[in-house]
Amino acid sequence: MASIIGRLVGAFYPTVVAKRDDAIKLGILGAANVAHMSLLTPAKSHPEIVIQAVAARDRKRAEEYAKANGIPEVKGSYQEMLDDKNIDAIYIPLPTSFHYEWAVRCIKAGKHVLIEKPCVSNAHEAEKLFNLPDLSQPNAPVILEAFHTLFYPSWQYFLSFVNPDDIEHIYSQSMLPWYFTSKDGIIFDYNLSGGAMICMGTYNFAAIRQLFRAEPTECLSCETQTFPGEGREKCDIAFEAKFRFPSGAIAETESTVRGSSIWTPSSVTVTNKEVIVPDKSLPSGQEKVLKRELTLYGFLNGIVWHRIDIKDRYTIRSNGKVIKTWEEKESHKAYTFGEAGGRFADLPGEDTWISYRHMLEQFVNKVKGRETQTWVSGEDSIGHMRMIDMAYEKSGLGIRPTRKYE
Repeated sequence: MASIIGRLVGAFYPTVVAKRDDAIKLGILGAANVAHMSLLTPAKSHPEIVIQAVAARDRKRAEEYAKANGIPEVKGSYQEMLDDKNIDAIYIPLPTSFHYEWAVRCIKAGKHVLIEKPCVSNAHEAEKLFNLPDLSQPNAPVILEAFHTLFYPSWQYFLSFVNPDDIEHIYSQSMLPWYFTSKDGIIFDYNLSGGAMICMGTYNFAAIRQLFRAEPTECLSCETQTFPGEGREKCDIAFEAKFRFPSGAIAETESTVRGSSIWTPSSVTVTNKEVIVPDKSLPSGQEKVLKRELTLYGFLNGIVWHRIDIKDRYTIRSNGKVIKTWEEKESHKAYTFGEAGGRFADLPGEDTWISYRHMLEQFVNKVKGRETQTWVSGEDSIGHMRMIDMAYEKSGLGIRPTRKYE
């Protein structure tokens, strides 16, 4: 327990480091609460990131936000932020429906972009954004969709145990207790591209796609729950979806943002195909069969707690008849890449680094022209939005709307 408390104290109250002269000066569009965890806190321990400015629709709110968070400058508008040549990069935590417009504006202004997930409202917007001619020019701006969970050591370690060719089935689940979301919140505003699937389930989808290293060919089913009779029929509060992948394997996933009062850790379980294990000690006519199941508990909040379980179920069969069965189980954890060991051993990080801090490390590396260990490419973000669209279309709620901007 002491180690958990110490880790979390270090994560949420990191040591502030001195900033380098060539640090990236970053501005925030919107005085968003999410930025405390996603950017302001992790930036404190990074010597090459300075949170230089904030802009909000309400200048007074921006001023209060800047004062509370030690941000030197307040801009009078989003555009004023983009016009400032001293700002190198922009973080976009705006409502999803505004992501496309302001990401495009940032890129055309020559700013690097860290954009909250989901990156945009639908696949059409994603295709337009990541195929902007500006991004294929020499010294083009860097753009990264902030899928922080994919950068955490426990997730990368879990991936190392999984061979996509072996997968038969994947199940993932996540939830938020009901008191984390307001019925009047933007998460349930269709015009702002709200909904549980695009806001929370997006993590599940990202996990599934990374494990398969492939895109789904079909959404077989998608059942949703919505608030009855409140004019928010197109925004789901919970969903259950099933996908088929090119190998024929199936993925099932569910999530809710109005869950029970008791928080349940997220999880993803990979079930492999049955394989015959050579065993020369067996009598003629008998075979040894292995069925492996791999589970990562806490893939969304690895810094708080996580565990990787690998469960192997062995069966001895003779002419189809079961002679003997037994299970072998091992568990792993990785709060740092060093703890994972092997090819991860030399990667940077401390056990107090939250997933956003690991992501920020790679974002800075990319902007500085250095090698990155983990990245979310534009193609990856496009594929992700296609999967979300596929599910929304199957559910009957329809894809999230494209906001007019050219």
